[in-house]
Amino acid sequence: QVQLVESGGGLVQAGGSLRLSCAASGLTSSTYAMGWFRRAPGKQRDFVAAITWSGRITRYVDSVKGRFTISRDNAKNTVYLQMNSLKPEDTAVYYCAADRLGRISGSYYEYDSWGQGTQVSVSS
Repeated sequence: QVQLVESGGGLVQAGGSLRLSCAASGLTSSTYAMGWFRRAPGKQRDFVAAITWSGRITRYVDSVKGRFTISRDNAKNTVYLQMNSLKPEDTAVYYCAADRLGRISGSYYEYDSWGQGTQVSVSS
């Protein structure tokens, strides 16, 4: 059973940076793609970024391109989301997700496992 635990959220001023981490366990094959999603208050869960098992292919939503970087360290079973130049509209609960088929999809329903989320708040 895959378990995902996010950490690294917090309160930061606009223009600041945070790095989210997602510690994974139970990844039984070298196919899992990993993704980050977010849900702002009163809004649906939105795709942020995804990365293949090898780390060679990444995907981002347009609104975070050039500001956020997804990476992974398979030796540590950890995925990261480096967030720079944060804006108030980045405020949300951020969720880590795993897709055993490795698709780096932007659709939440193609991910099999989810973490509990970590809150990111950006003040203006």
